[in-house]
Amino acid sequence: MSKNTQKKPHSRAAWSGRFAEPVDERVQAYTASVRFDKRLAEHDVRGSLAHARMLAACAVISRRDLAAIESGMRTILAELRSGRFKWSLEAEDVHLNIERRLTALAGDAGKRLHTARSRNDQVATDVRLWLRDAIDAISSLLVALQTSLLDLAERHAGTVMPGFTHLQVAQPVTFGHHLMAYFEMFARDRERLADCRKRVNRLPLGAAALAGTSYPIDREMVARELGFDGVCANSLDAVSDRDFAIEFCAAAALIMTHVSRLSEELVLWMSPRYAFIRLPDRYCTGSSIMPQKKNPDVPELARGKSGRVAGHLMGLLMLMKAQPLAYNKDNQEDKEPLFDSVDTLADTLAIFAAMVAGIEVDAAAMRAAAAEGHATATDLADYLVKKGLPFRDAHEAVARAVRAADQRGCDLAALGLAELRQFSPLVGADVFKILSLEGSLASRDHAGGTAPRRVRAAVKRARKDLK
Repeated sequence: MSKNTQKKPHSRAAWSGRFAEPVDERVQAYTASVRFDKRLAEHDVRGSLAHARMLAACAVISRRDLAAIESGMRTILAELRSGRFKWSLEAEDVHLNIERRLTALAGDAGKRLHTARSRNDQVATDVRLWLRDAIDAISSLLVALQTSLLDLAERHAGTVMPGFTHLQVAQPVTFGHHLMAYFEMFARDRERLADCRKRVNRLPLGAAALAGTSYPIDREMVARELGFDGVCANSLDAVSDRDFAIEFCAAAALIMTHVSRLSEELVLWMSPRYAFIRLPDRYCTGSSIMPQKKNPDVPELARGKSGRVAGHLMGLLMLMKAQPLAYNKDNQEDKEPLFDSVDTLADTLAIFAAMVAGIEVDAAAMRAAAAEGHATATDLADYLVKKGLPFRDAHEAVARAVRAADQRGCDLAALGLAELRQFSPLVGADVFKILSLEGSLASRDHAGGTAPRRVRAAVKRARKDLK
């Protein structure tokens, strides 16, 4: 081996008694996870304390050992929170780093802590504890974003805008109604997270390496202390399951998909061709060469980050697809995509809640856009149907009226009564009420409809549901 590639071995690891030589230094760096799993440290301490208390209650360790472990863990927690804890790559991961520091503080009592457990069930417990807290935090962030949407929707329950299909003007809606569609998306996201949390909140500790333990332990006691709903029912599954992480990443990918759809619309609405909204300056950037530019960088970047989170979901699926039971080293690769998904999602939601709250709306521009593209054509067809014309015939009559209006360069409502009657004798003087934007909105006065009265009712109901 060349001088450049020769790597010296490191000192012996905690499990090295089985081996004739220590792990190569490059392999040590390749397999160590402490650089990213140290964020689990406080959860590792929580899980270890619950385990130690259970061992003492079951007379597996002495009360003196428990007292020494609890004292040592208090010191470790203080060091972690102050940033004074010294991390070692040689100790591989968060678990051995904490165990070694505990042993230095508590002596043999620290060595006894690992009785009746393995790093396999230990890491599975730590990740579940961490993810449970992350889900609770993200759910709160979703509520904040939903509240911003509700506030904006309530202010614009009667603000007319064009509703689109295929990005073509379809029918009038209100801006409040449009925003409430995103509220519903994020409501489903919160439901998915709550459901996912139920499966996260099961205790793996006690499964040990894969087969359980011969010590007389009380897993239910540990579950109660740590706030788990129960224990994982099968020891093999307990240490090898990462469904909960995949399920969370699937929920996260859906949330980011919804954020991405909203981002796309914010980008469009902010462009001069729409000019529907203005984003606060603090969420935009300028151009290095074009001084007039105000770019919606935050929505654009969020749209891009949605692909990042969706990619993490696919990565975890591929990680698990070919693993035999039980634990395999592959599973060390579950943490970085999971951690990044949580970080990306939390940052995005926090920023969007504040950004949406600061949106300014140009109601006149929205109304002018709604007046283009014959947005009330369907209302005219419905009007004829209510007069007794079959819908297909009504559809054809209105299509011909639209063509005539296009040739005149005007909206349907600008055609006179006599001209409208050329397309159907059923047209009466009352037609202009339904051809108006307000008339179209008011006619959709049913649950889930865009009538301003219904939008305000939906906002009121939504606020009640958020409490």
